[in-house]
Amino acid sequence: MNGRYPFEYVVLRVVPRLERGEFINAGVIVYCQQRDYLDAAVEVDADRLVALDPGADVDEITAAANAYVAPCWSDLDDPTSPASLGERFRWLSAPRSTVIQPGPVHAGLTRRPADELVRLFARLVR
Repeated sequence: MNGRYPFEYVVLRVVPRLERGEFINAGVIVYCQQRDYLDAAVEVDADRLVALDPGADVDEITAAANAYVAPCWSDLDDPTSPASLGERFRWLSAPRSTVIQPGPVHAGLTRRPADELVRLFARLVR
């Protein structure tokens, strides 16, 4: 495999008005089973959000987006947490009809999953 590992990622979307279906990208979650890696980055662009919905509560939506990815960092020994990183990623990437929604799961190869998170976040969110 030449030092490259398969990984999966999902882009988090903020859909402030579900009936309209418009969204902004607000985060990325990266999972790499072979490297025991699950991490996320979130940033809600207030200007873009308000452009879609002038009445959106930016602070509340930002808090919801950050809470959404909290299972990435939960203690693996916590009995209330999903048992494995893979289970956490599957739960986080499952479709939802809420203001914070995961997009489709994508896959790739990488040498360093943490670098991939930085690259994807810069390219897809910022």
